[in-house]
Amino acid sequence: MNKYIALTLFVFCLCFNSNAQDKKAKSLLSEVTSKIKSFNNISIDFKYSLNNSKENINQESKGNVVLQGNKYVLNFMGVTKIFDGKKTYTIVPEDEEITISNMNDSDEKAITPNKMLTFFNNGYKFTWDILQNSKGRKIQYIKLTPSNNKDQRKEILLGIDIQTKTINNLIEIGKNGTKTILTVNSFKTNQPLSKNQFTFVASKYPNYYINKLD
Repeated sequence: MNKYIALTLFVFCLCFNSNAQDKKAKSLLSEVTSKIKSFNNISIDFKYSLNNSKENINQESKGNVVLQGNKYVLNFMGVTKIFDGKKTYTIVPEDEEITISNMNDSDEKAITPNKMLTFFNNGYKFTWDILQNSKGRKIQYIKLTPSNNKDQRKEILLGIDIQTKTINNLIEIGKNGTKTILTVNSFKTNQPLSKNQFTFVASKYPNYYINKLD
């Protein structure tokens, strides 16, 4: 009987500790969301890496993005993508081609640049993970597990700077063994932006083929 009671208490303590850790994770994510929404605009320089040892894939790229509300300008892998709140303009200099499309329902579910800092608020279970020191900063990791079993991602580790309450890095692990890492190299807020920052100007691309999908 004493062993049974001890085992019951042990299981209870584990469950209690797990719930407490989950509440800590939820609280920290809420702080990050509030902090992100408090900025008028955000400018980020980042590094992106993709690795799959089984497929012998190892890629690295750099990029930058400017965000304001639901608008953004993303430069990544030689392509510029502008979203003005209604239409998306994908500019590919290598092909001298521009694709214009309207926002649709599927876009609302996708992790687009304007959602990259708050995507975790829906569709994930989260737990408190390890704390690491990175260049003198304390980075707390939250493990995100997709609620949808059909999701091809096994888990996501979200690294949060404890002091600034902003995202430092994101590690995504796929069920096929692929690991992608997004690391924030520079995070600036409330920068002076041009009035045309999120406006597509066709005259800048006189020889480009324009493909209108909608």
